[in-house]
Amino acid sequence: MLHSVRAQQLGWKFCLYGLVALVCVIAVFPFYNAVLTSFRTGQDLFLTSYLPTTFYWHNYVYALATAGIGRSLLNSIIVAGLTVTLCLAVSVSAAFALARISFAGRRAILLTILCVSMFPQVAVLSGMFELVRFLGLYDSRGALILSYTTFSLPFTIWVLTTFMRTIPLELEEAAIVDGASTPTIITHVFLPIMGPSLVTTGMLAFIGAWNEFMFAMTFVLSSGKRTVPVGIAYLQGASQFELPWGSIMAASVVATLPIVIMVLIFQKRIVSGLTQGAVKG
Repeated sequence: MLHSVRAQQLGWKFCLYGLVALVCVIAVFPFYNAVLTSFRTGQDLFLTSYLPTTFYWHNYVYALATAGIGRSLLNSIIVAGLTVTLCLAVSVSAAFALARISFAGRRAILLTILCVSMFPQVAVLSGMFELVRFLGLYDSRGALILSYTTFSLPFTIWVLTTFMRTIPLELEEAAIVDGASTPTIITHVFLPIMGPSLVTTGMLAFIGAWNEFMFAMTFVLSSGKRTVPVGIAYLQGASQFELPWGSIMAASVVATLPIVIMVLIFQKRIVSGLTQGAVKG
C-alpha cells in the first residue's frame, strides 16, 4: 500500500515536471529560434536545423549601426524611462489620496479609473492625435511619453491604491504623532514598504511603453526619433522588396534582451508585488 502511494506521488511529480518542461520549451523556443536566425545569412536562413550552424555577426552590425536600431533603442529607453517615472510619481500621490483620505466620490473615481483602462488604443487614437498636435508635440518623443503615461496611469493607480490599503494605519498615525508632514509620510513611510508593488507596476509600464507600436507609428515620422518596434518594422534590405531576415531577427533579439534582463533582476520583487498588491484588497 505504501509503495503504491509513493509510486502515485512520483507519477504526479513526473507529470508536473513534464508539463513545466513543456511550457518552458514552448515559451523559450521562439526566442531561441530568433537567436539562431540572427546568426545566419543567405540560404542558411531557410535551414530547419535547431543547432547553431554559422555565426554571422554582420546582422547585428547592420541592424544597430546601418539600419539605425541603436538610435531606436536609445529612443525607447528614454521614452519608457520617462513614462515609468511620470507614472509612478503621479500614481503614488493619487493612490495615497484614494486609499488614505476619505472624501465623497472616492469609489466612483476608482471605478472610473478602472473603466478608462478598458478602452482600446484604436478607440482614442484620433482624439490623442488632435491633443498631441494641439500641444505641439507631433513628431517628438513627448507625444509618446504623453500617450503612454495616459494609458499606463489607470493600471498603476489601481494597483498602488490596492496595495496602499494593506499598509497598517498605525504606521501613518505614528508618523503623524512624530510631526511628519504628508510628503514625509509618503516618501519615508510608504515608499520603502511599497518597493515590490512599485517594481511590479514600473516594470509593466516599462514593458508596455517599450513594445507599443500604434502610437509610435502614428505620432513620430522622423527616422531619428523612432522607437524599437517601428525601427524594426522599417528594416529593409538592399532593395525595396527585400527583407533582411537575419538583421530583423538580430534587432528583435537586441530589443528583447533588456526586458529579459530586467525581469530576471527584479523577479522576486515582481512576484511579491503581484501577490501582495494585486491580490489583497
